[in-house]
Amino acid sequence: MTSSEIAELRFAVGQLRQSLDVLRNHYGDANMVRRLENDLERLAFDADELEQSPPPQVQRRQERIIYVPDSKSDEAVWICAQDEGIGFHSRPRTE
Repeated sequence: MTSSEIAELRFAVGQLRQSLDVLRNHYGDANMVRRLENDLERLAFDADELEQSPPPQVQRRQERIIYVPDSKSDEAVWICAQDEGIGFHSRPRTE
């Protein structure tokens, strides 16, 4: 992560903290507010840890594009296939 990305993350955590302060003033010590505070503290802790000792970066995989033609496929390929999930096993195949 670049320093600007870390700064954005810290800014977002700060905004969440301000929003949580508003919720605490409005709802008091409600269970949901305490859980959100706990989540925010974990997020801040993880952000600090990420900044201090970042994990190794992963290599992006190249996307492989698989072309699927619009033309009709060979029906003979599916002659002996079972219709799994439809409820009919070994039924005669209709044309």
